[in-house]
Parts: sequence; structure tokens; C-alpha cells
Amino acid sequence: MSDEAHGAHETAGAPDVRVLVVEDDPVAADAHALYVGRVPGFTVVGAVHSLAGATRVLERTRVDLLLLDLTLPDGHGLRFARRLRASGHPVDVIVVTSARDLAVVRESVSLGVVQYVLKPFAFPTLRERLLRYAEFRATAGEAAGQDDVDRALAALRAPAPAELPKGLSAPTLDRVGALLRTAPEGLTAAGAAEAAGISRITARRYLEHLVDTGRADRTPRYGQVGRPELHYRWLAAAGTGSVSKV
Repeated sequence: MSDEAHGAHETAGAPDVRVLVVEDDPVAADAHALYVGRVPGFTVVGAVHSLAGATRVLERTRVDLLLLDLTLPDGHGLRFARRLRASGHPVDVIVVTSARDLAVVRESVSLGVVQYVLKPFAFPTLRERLLRYAEFRATAGEAAGQDDVDRALAALRAPAPAELPKGLSAPTLDRVGALLRTAPEGLTAAGAAEAAGISRITARRYLEHLVDTGRADRTPRYGQVGRPELHYRWLAAAGTGSVSKV
């Protein structure tokens, strides 16, 4: 794939928020673009893998929102955001990164970054952030008082972390996720159960949760006899890290 915008998904009706994905990993870039394209009211104008590519797109088309990684091959995303602010460019920025340094988070806030999303994340996480951004963006007119200002700013605040389904625990989910990430050929429920020291039924519940949240997929594999067995595989775009915190 070239470093230019690789496609657009235009929709009819009300004007969409036009989003440019800036991510050095092509697999992750495609996944993020796919996620954005699934959220009503948002249009992906392209995905690029460098700051130079982002600059070229910004120079030739309207972009309302950058989905911006911080570690790019030709520079740091926050330095790029600072240059955009200094030049008066109106584009908004959602940072998408693995960087967990709170100093980086504070710097992002000082530059007007509207959301800070940690990798790995599933589709519902990004959808929630985008919808909150859209709600904030839709605010207009003059505030009647402090309450109106507070409500406008509250739209950008992330909700409390979603609880795991009943019966699932964060430590076991992290353990099963780690096993799946380190199994290039994937795992069956039986294989995950043996490696994690849990029952096959329990292992399948955790594996299915990873599928439901967009961090794994499953495919049937047919043997010589009997029913096909489901094999679960970690999705590269989901990245690494604690799977119970996304």
C-alpha cells in the first residue's frame, strides 16, 4: 500500500466528520479505518503511515479529525500536532497509541487533543470515543450558564471502564489473551484450557469474549472424522497489552 490516502467511504445525507488515520502499521491502519467507517456520521478520507503522508492529505483535502499514532517513522505525533496548532490548522486530534506515560497524556491535553485511546482496543472503545466527540462537535450557540459549558465538556469525558461479563475475571482474561497472542497457529478451547489450567468450557467463554470484543477471530478446522473444531487466533491489529483494560 502506498503512503497516500488509500480510499474513502462517502455516505449520503448530513455532512460526516472526515477522518484521516495516521498509523505506521498498515494492518492496524486498515483496522482503525474499518472501525471508523462502521460509526455513523464518520467518513474515512484515507489512511497514511507517516507524517509526510498526513501533511500531503491535509494540504489537498478537508480533514476534520486525525486518528493519530504517536510513534511514526518520520517524527513524533505530538510534535506534528504542535505544528498544526501553531499554523492555525483547525483539525481535531484523537491520539491512538501504546504510550502510557502520563506526561505524554498531559502534553496531549495542552495541545488540545480531544481523546487519548490506548492500544490495544476493540471497536466498541473507539466507537464510544468517536460518538462522544461527535456530540461535543455538535454543540453550538451561546452557553446560557456554567451548566451548559459543563455539559458540552462532559461530552468528551470517557465513561467508566466497562465491566467484564458475569463470571469472567480480568486476571484470567489477561492470561488467556497472552496465550493466544503467543500462539501463531492459534488455539482451540481445549489447548487454551490446558495451558491456562482452567476447564475447556471456561476457556471457550474467554475466547469467545475476545472474539466478541474484536481482539480474536475463530475459524472451524475440519479433521478426518467428527465435527469441525474451532480454532481461535489473535488479531494482529489488536496489538499487545492487558486485554482486560480495553
